[in-house]
This record gives sequence, structure tokens and C-alpha cells, in this order.
Amino acid sequence: MLEKVLNWDRDTFIYLNSLGLEDYDIFWSIVTNFSTWIPLFLLFIYLVIKEYSKKEALWVIGTVILTLAVVAMLTGITKEFVARLRPNNTEEINTLIRILKSPTSYSFFSGHASSSFSVTTSVFLFLRHRFKWSWLFYIWPLTFVLSRIYVGVHYPLDLIVGAVVGIFFAILFYKTYQRKFSVSV
Repeated sequence: MLEKVLNWDRDTFIYLNSLGLEDYDIFWSIVTNFSTWIPLFLLFIYLVIKEYSKKEALWVIGTVILTLAVVAMLTGITKEFVARLRPNNTEEINTLIRILKSPTSYSFFSGHASSSFSVTTSVFLFLRHRFKWSWLFYIWPLTFVLSRIYVGVHYPLDLIVGAVVGIFFAILFYKTYQRKFSVSV
């Protein structure tokens, strides 16, 4: 069963990666960098500060940062434990795919997916009742994770599991925040 899933994962990755066009390489190479998203992080901070009292805004931002830190640690530990090679480092397929980035760390599960979905979900949960359009925040992590396939460094399952982990911990920490502060956020 696991072998079938891994074969599907590999074949799906190869197919999706092969859809890339040279004309878009620069775009996806920029999108895949964390630093590209700093303006969005600043927007998140601004919106939280704007919508919450100063003290509560600090607690909200602290909760988001704590969530991100826990997810990042879990991601790093899992990568070392599972030790799955990235597609760009897998001899079996690296001649069949387009490679725009060449990280050497392990692949499972994606730190880009887990961190972007944890931050976005946290911010979404805190702001969803204040901004009806806050669901648009999810454009960021979706674009971010798709870039990882495009540049040749993550399989689909790396991204799916990373997203699920990020969302799970965001919800967990948000609910913990609500219980701790007994606030209807």
C-alpha cells in the first residue's frame, strides 16, 4: 500500500513539475522565497494591531509566533527522522524533472507548507469575524506550496502533510488561546 502511495506521489510530482514553462521560472523562483512574503507578514501584523487592543494584539501575535515555532521544530524533527530525499536529490528522477532550486535538506514534510499554513490559519482564525475577505489570505500558502513542485524540491504528499500539520497546530493553539483568555475572538 505504502509503495503505491509513494509511486503515485512520485508520478504526480513528475507530471506537475513537467507542466512548468521557462517563461515563468523567474516568477516561481521569486514566489518560493520566504523573503518575498515579508509584506504580507507586515500586513498580518498591521491588521491584528488595528483590530485588537495593544495588549491583546501582542498576545495574538505571540500565539501566531508560538504556533510557527512549534510547527517549525516539528517539521525539522520529522525531516530528520523520515529522511526522505527531495526530488531534486533523487537519482531515479532528477534527470526527468525541471530543477530550479537545489536544497540538500530532507523533503518530508514541507516546512514551506507547514509554516505558511500555520501562520495563515492562525491569522485567519483571529481575523475571520472582523474581515469577511480574510479567506483570501489562503492564496499565499497555496501559491507558496505550488512553487515547491514547480522548482523541483517537494512531492505532493510533502506539501499535503505539511499543510495539514500547519492547519492542525494553528487550530490547536487558537483554541488554547480562546480557553486561556475566555474571549470570543
